[in-house]
Amino acid sequence: MNTDTKKIILYDGMCNLCSESVQFVLKRDPKLKFHYASLQGIFGQEVAKKYQLPPGEFDSFLLLEGEKIYKRSTAALRVLKRLNGLWPLLYGLIIVPPFIRNAIYDWIAANRYKWFGKKNECWIPRPEWKEVFID
Repeated sequence: MNTDTKKIILYDGMCNLCSESVQFVLKRDPKLKFHYASLQGIFGQEVAKKYQLPPGEFDSFLLLEGEKIYKRSTAALRVLKRLNGLWPLLYGLIIVPPFIRNAIYDWIAANRYKWFGKKNECWIPRPEWKEVFID
């Protein structure tokens, strides 16, 4: 797959919050600007290796835009900026210093399984969304 022009969201496929977040984006992205891959999949692990991210750590939401990778709160805000509705207004939070945004992000990430649960296997997308999933 040519990833040069794609916007790819990488997420923890076992996490209920993460899977719900992907579905949230899908429902607000009718032009399917984003593609998706779980961090546990082959593509996700290749990206982790390429960008020297710790293998086996799935607590970050990543956005790959061409050859640039965005992590944590910056990735989430860049995704919100491209959704339909009023969601792009939240991109204004980008002015909050990353150490503050990421502290909140890290707190949620550290508790996501406790608060939202964990799946035994990755979520399977609806058939109409299959084309935007890498693996």
